[in-house]
Amino acid sequence: MAGTPAQERIVVMGVAGCGKTVVGGLLASKLGYRFVDADDLHPAANVTKMAGGTPLDDDDRWPWLDAVGGTLAQCPGIVVACSALKRAYRDRLRTRAGDITFVHLVGSPELLARRIASRSEHFMPTSLLESQLRTLEPLDANEHGTEVDVTPPPPILVNEVLETLGSAHG
Repeated sequence: MAGTPAQERIVVMGVAGCGKTVVGGLLASKLGYRFVDADDLHPAANVTKMAGGTPLDDDDRWPWLDAVGGTLAQCPGIVVACSALKRAYRDRLRTRAGDITFVHLVGSPELLARRIASRSEHFMPTSLLESQLRTLEPLDANEHGTEVDVTPPPPILVNEVLETLGSAHG
């Protein structure tokens, strides 16, 4: 895509049910980048904890965020789907990987809950959505990134993201 750096690191972020994996995968495909779902980097203990309905605490998250940051650092030209809910988590990723563009997917709690309830193959229960929404710290004005509403279908969202990224770099 014209205007988008070939070596960019992009994190598609947000709470459960916002479409990080779908949008991130489509975005990576359109850009010709590698795609990684940060959920795949969670230690088994984290997955077990979340599947049981217990939110992770920061002590659970730091090693996982270090693994995500390491993955970002090793592979310029990458899109990673990662919740990155707090500024401190995003700072941790930047400490490991340098400059990152964040794409924050946002939607109404009702829409997000419906999406979570409709999927059977994921470990995150709907009961943890409220905890994630309480934890979420939207991007600060000095963080490199954009916020996108998840109401439209994923291909339209990806085109919006590409337009925004292109105008930010063009």
